[in-house]
Formats: sequence, C-alpha cells, structure tokens
Amino acid sequence: RSSWLLLAPLLSPPVPVVTAPACSLCPEGAHRFQWIRNLVPEFGICSSHVKVLSSPTEFYELLKVQIKTAKQRVVMASLYLGTGLLEQELVDCLEETLEKSLEAKGSSNVRVSILLDYTRGSRGRRNSRTMLIPLLQRFPEQVRVSLFHTPNLRGLLKLLIPERFNETIGLQHIKVYLFDDNVILSGANLSDLYFTNRQDRYVLLQDSPEIADFFTELVDAIGDVSLQLQQDDTVQMLEGMVHPYQGDKTAYCEIANRRVMEVINSARTRQELLHAKTFHSSQQDSSSLSQQGSQAPGALKPAPDTWIYPLIQMKPFGIQIDEMVTETLLTEAERDARIYLTTGYFNLTQAYMDLILGTRAEYRILLASPEVNGFFGAKGVAGAIPAAYVYIERQFYSEVCCLHQQERVQLQEYSRAGWTFHAKGLWLYLAGSDLPCLTLIGSPNFGYRSVHRDLEAQVAIVTENKALQQQLHQEQQQLYLRSGVVSAATFEQPNRYVKLWVKLVTPLIKNFF
Repeated sequence: RSSWLLLAPLLSPPVPVVTAPACSLCPEGAHRFQWIRNLVPEFGICSSHVKVLSSPTEFYELLKVQIKTAKQRVVMASLYLGTGLLEQELVDCLEETLEKSLEAKGSSNVRVSILLDYTRGSRGRRNSRTMLIPLLQRFPEQVRVSLFHTPNLRGLLKLLIPERFNETIGLQHIKVYLFDDNVILSGANLSDLYFTNRQDRYVLLQDSPEIADFFTELVDAIGDVSLQLQQDDTVQMLEGMVHPYQGDKTAYCEIANRRVMEVINSARTRQELLHAKTFHSSQQDSSSLSQQGSQAPGALKPAPDTWIYPLIQMKPFGIQIDEMVTETLLTEAERDARIYLTTGYFNLTQAYMDLILGTRAEYRILLASPEVNGFFGAKGVAGAIPAAYVYIERQFYSEVCCLHQQERVQLQEYSRAGWTFHAKGLWLYLAGSDLPCLTLIGSPNFGYRSVHRDLEAQVAIVTENKALQQQLHQEQQQLYLRSGVVSAATFEQPNRYVKLWVKLVTPLIKNFF
C-alpha cells in the first residue's frame, strides 16, 4: 500500500550540482593541507589532546562522565535523542549536573543547549521532545532545546508526506557533543543502538577551548533559526525570526547563511590573529632565551603538531565548504597515495564517484553488508532499502570493472554478527607512508543527502605526530579487519538478490536516502 510513498520526495525541487574550484596542495609534509584555512578557521593543538575511541560502550560511558563533570556548558547536537533506558540515564545525568550547580552556587552556572532535528525528534507519541520537557520545566533558565526544521519541507509537501517519510526532505544531521572545553566529534546519534552494538567513529578533543567555543557558536547559530521547544511541548521561533516553513523561504535561508557564516568567519579571524600573536611572541621568547643561554621552565608553549579544520555543509543555506574540501582532497591525492573511505550508506554523489574513478590514488572503500545495514529487517518499504544499497553498490562495482580499476579501487563490506554499521569518514596516507596524516570524521556520508539536503559537520584532523597517526591507523585497521573484499561472486549470493521493483524505483529515490 505504501510503496508510492517513496515517490513523494520527488515533489521536492531538484538541486543543481556545484563543482569545487581547483586548488593546489603545498608540497611539503603533512601540513601541505594548510590551504584549508583559506576557507575555515585553523585550530593548532597538541596531539596529546586527541583521543580516538573505538567502541559504542566507550562512547556512552564518556558521555556520562563528561556530563557529570561539566561546570560551565553542555552542548549536544544530534539527529535525535532516543527514548530507552540508556537515553533516560543521560537525561538523568544532565538533571544531576544542573541540580548540583544550583546547590553549589544558588544560581546555576551550567548551561545546557541541545539541538535536534524537528521531524525525527517529534516522531511517535514518546519522542525526543517528551524526554527533554522535564528538564525544561525544572531548569527553564539553564536549558535550551532547539528543533531544526528544514525550509524545504513546506506547503503541500509538508501536508502530504507522512511521519518518517518527511525526514527524506532534509534533516539536522550534525553530531557534536561538548562539555566545557572537551569536544566529541562523531557520526553517532544519542540512541541506545549507538551506545551498544552500532559501530561508528568517535574522537575526543580535550582541553580545546577555541574549538569548543566554535562549535558552541555554531550550534547557537543553528539553534537561533530553529524552533524552540517550550515546557508545554509546543514550539515557537525566537522573536523576530523568519519561520522555516511558514515564512519566506529565501529570506529564511539568507538569515541562516548569514548567522552560520558569521560564526565561521569570526572564528577564522580570531585564529589568524592568535596565530600571528603566537608567532611573534615565540620569536621574541626564542630571542630572549638565546641571549639568556637557558630556557625557563614553562616559558614556551609547545608548538602545535596537529591541526583541526571544521568543515560545514549546509546546502539549503548555500554553504558548501565540506563538499569543496572533500572534492579537492580527492582531486589532489597523488599517485600511490591511499584513501580509506567508509560510509554506512554507500550512495556516493556522482561528483565523488567520478573523482574516485578518474584520479590516481588507491581507494579502499568500506561499506555495510546488507545484514549490518541499519534498515535490515525493517518493516514495510523501508525493509527494501538494504537491497537498494546492494543495487547501487553493484552498479558502481560494474563501472570499476569496466574501467579495469579493480586493483586501484577496491570495495570491502563490513560484517559483524548482531551489529549494525554506521562509521563514516576517510583516512589519507601519503605516497610511501604507512600511517595516515589526515582523517575526516563527523556526520557526512558522502552521499547526495549529505551534500544537498541535510545540515552536516565534520572535522579534518591533520597531524605530524607519529603516535596520533598510529592511533588513526589502528582505528582504520580495526574497522577494515571485519570486512571482506567485494568481487563478482559477492553479487551471486542469495542475499544479494534485488527485486525488479527495487531496481526500477532506486534511480528515482536514491537522492533521498
């Protein structure tokens, strides 16, 4: 009965493809990627402040510890907050932290800001909103819950498309969790599966106040153009703000673009000034120390060996930084460089596919086998989505074979009994190197949705430190060790059978999942 619902997103207007401008990478060392700071702020940090996590349990336990020890701010952006016991425990941790802060100071110093997607967070009778309302009621001055609603879901489209299917039009997909000056970047949502048996990626940036300030401001900016959850479960916009689906769409998107770009550009300016100040002061310190003939303890802050670049993609607002940087990285990767690229949903944009097939680097692409796809076993039409991904995968594999690129471009399927796979990002190994010097980690899946429909954020981590490079290498190896190489025989297996109607519908709807 509901098969036709998959066609509903076709009512949404198409979005033109934009090609990234050409850009040459500097030739020297890992920091040949300095060109990225022409687009976004550059945060130089010490590699000892970066910790790569490997498991959902580790991620969940860290979230709880960080919430309980927060003294000033808790900022969490996610697609949604689940409604199970583990999620309730997170909410209880927030309540405990707010309560302690009130008791200690008389007025709470801790501020909690939560950004979720409106459609996903409102799904069902018990949902993200009902989970958070008690916090709003008890701590109205300290807690803010913002629900982003895409401006593309409006009018007849909003009226016709039912719950769950309306999420295909566009979402708030950013996942960032920060506590005081500690920041967790991930692709994981705040849901029990992501705390137990849904494999993702997670990186903790410790004692990084400038990075924490940036993401706080980014979440605030998106929150300002989002619906504000009220204590009675209603929502309203901030006073004077254009409504995302009732107001003028162009005006709304222009305001949103301005708010987000203000955050990016002001942080860029701050970091450039800080960099210049640090450079001059270090020169002066070095000069005075050489005159003294000895170094006073703690006189010089260690020079950074790792650089963080936040990459933002919000095509509905005309912001395409992540797309530009990703395309440039793929374009400029040299012969014999290796790129390990992973996505839980293999549905690359045509531009990314063309670059992978037409450039010189070696690619190892990790994707979900049908059994670990998040939609495996789903009811109704959604249950056919893993088959649609198999069909997309087979088409890409056939193109690789037609171009005789099987050695250079290799597909690998992640498989793990009782688990699902949601990891995304890439690791870049320069030619002749056994360790990666760059990784991308965050929310984008490299698909059409990530590029054109949703709000996305990830970071590029560039490092010259061997110990951190080893951490990133081990993370990559742990994921790829649970995979098998795709060959023609893979698609002859019974579980790879794709029904005719799925083959016919997939080209029409592939831009919506």
